[in-house]
Amino acid sequence: MIAKMKKLTFLVYYKEYEQFLEKLRDLGVVHIFTKSQGLAENQELQDSVRLAARYAAAIKFLQGTGVAADKHGGDVAKGEETLNLLTDLQNRQQQLVHRKQMVEKEISQLEPWGNFEYDNIKHLKAAGYDVNFYICSEKQFRDEWVDMFNATIINKVGSKIYFITVTPGSESPELEVEYAKLPETSLDNLKSSVENIEKECSDVDEKIKSLAQSSVADLEAAQKKIYSKIEFSKVVLTGDSLADNKLVLLEGWVPEVKSDDVKSFMDTQGAYYEISNPTPDDNVPILFNNDRFSRLFEPIIRLYMLPKYNELDLTPFFAPFFMLFFGLCLGDTGYGAFMVLAVAIYRMVSKNISASMKPILTLVQILGASTMVCGLLTGTCFGFNLYDIQVPFIQSMKEAISLDNKQMFNLSLILGGVQIIFGMMLKAVNQTIQLGFKYAVGTIGWIFVILSSALAFAGAMEMGGTVHMALVVIGLLMAYLYNSPDKNVFVNIGLGLWDSYNMATGLLGDILSYVRLFALGLSGGILASVFNSLAAGMSPDNIIAGPIVMVLIFLIGHSINIFMNVLGAMVHPMRLTFVEFFKNAGYEGGGKEYSPFKK
Repeated sequence: MIAKMKKLTFLVYYKEYEQFLEKLRDLGVVHIFTKSQGLAENQELQDSVRLAARYAAAIKFLQGTGVAADKHGGDVAKGEETLNLLTDLQNRQQQLVHRKQMVEKEISQLEPWGNFEYDNIKHLKAAGYDVNFYICSEKQFRDEWVDMFNATIINKVGSKIYFITVTPGSESPELEVEYAKLPETSLDNLKSSVENIEKECSDVDEKIKSLAQSSVADLEAAQKKIYSKIEFSKVVLTGDSLADNKLVLLEGWVPEVKSDDVKSFMDTQGAYYEISNPTPDDNVPILFNNDRFSRLFEPIIRLYMLPKYNELDLTPFFAPFFMLFFGLCLGDTGYGAFMVLAVAIYRMVSKNISASMKPILTLVQILGASTMVCGLLTGTCFGFNLYDIQVPFIQSMKEAISLDNKQMFNLSLILGGVQIIFGMMLKAVNQTIQLGFKYAVGTIGWIFVILSSALAFAGAMEMGGTVHMALVVIGLLMAYLYNSPDKNVFVNIGLGLWDSYNMATGLLGDILSYVRLFALGLSGGILASVFNSLAAGMSPDNIIAGPIVMVLIFLIGHSINIFMNVLGAMVHPMRLTFVEFFKNAGYEGGGKEYSPFKK
């Protein structure tokens, strides 16, 4: 369900505005919708945003090193120092990488010429001899160069010839071949430089790893401070200036249960305030107030959209269906037991489980328990049929709850029909809450038609009998005449005819979509039995190797099957919920989550 909210209006003297906001932030219960207008022009805010991005990039970079970070309370000052230090280290790292690339390029240039001291070239030049380096193909090289320019072949790589000429300074050759300009150092010096650079890179890497281990929490603390500053700046800019900029008007929202706290706080402040109920046109933030069971399924509806303030929260209504649908899709008692036990072991072994993780683990166990129960309908356990075990208790359970493929197929369609009709009932309730009862009459009429026809088909009443036809006629009259209460009767009849077409085609398609519940459970069971057959058939006839291979194939095969089927068992029930159920329930969504202004 959605918690009741109160609208707050503050009128504050402009000189006391920021001080007031600081106190309001300390209170930590008021949600304020920040405006985007004017934010881009605020230089201080933009600087803070860029700084926050730097912190985020730094944290991501350090986490990407693969070093486990120490868990401790973060220090903001150390976080600021860490950011600067990391920036310097990253810059130094980039410089070293660039320098290494340049040196390696020089090495590749010098390697064909071998190792020599460039000082000897300088000595020859001082003595009046000019040494030049050339590269050419075999076809380009001329033997006369040997006599004319003292050409000497240094190396031959493939079809390329590397040679030098030694000539008097006044007789420098002009050869139509590639002139090689070499670095003025030896090959050994260059390789030594690479080693030094690599050592320095290693030192920088070690310093970065040390930061990754010790300073991530500090960076997160500093990042949190910046985010708080950004949020504060946004709220400052959100206020509207009045009375020649002497007063600032600010609006916010608070849960009704906490409105007394705000009232007590405001009574101590020298500012005007007003607490009122929201109007239908207000964009009210959404705060869920569900029971413990329904609260576990709130992350699922968040994946779609939050409801609007003036419509029903469908979380408590789809939660039981989702749990059942997951169990039917996975449909293996062994897989369900594995989920329950795996989470239980994780809870016992893990020392630090975050508060946000605990409800997710509980949800996994609930879905696993549902899978165990639904798996008993077919008797499937890790691909084996439990009901092949000739034990009186198991055989009596088989007679009581076992269903064949045809019955499972029918069960999927029945569950689909039940959820869709239930969704239409919720739609009628939503229409009554939002618009008034008369707007729900048309929906209620279709419920009469569909529900009476379903009961007649099931044999609860005579198909085409007096009671059935009376309900159908009443339902059609309601659907045709009250389809759109604001329009005249002829428009309503036309819209009713169009709805009849949509009902006849859309409803059938929606119900058939639920066949996936049966199909996924069946395919998962078949694949599990295939892995069992592979484990038994592919194991060698060896007293030692045979069981080992069998166990490995069994474990790997079922691990793959569990992963694929758990994924399908999450995705397809969500699809049925978001498309079929939400559509027939008239769910609009579009709400924004309640996020109080706090540090």
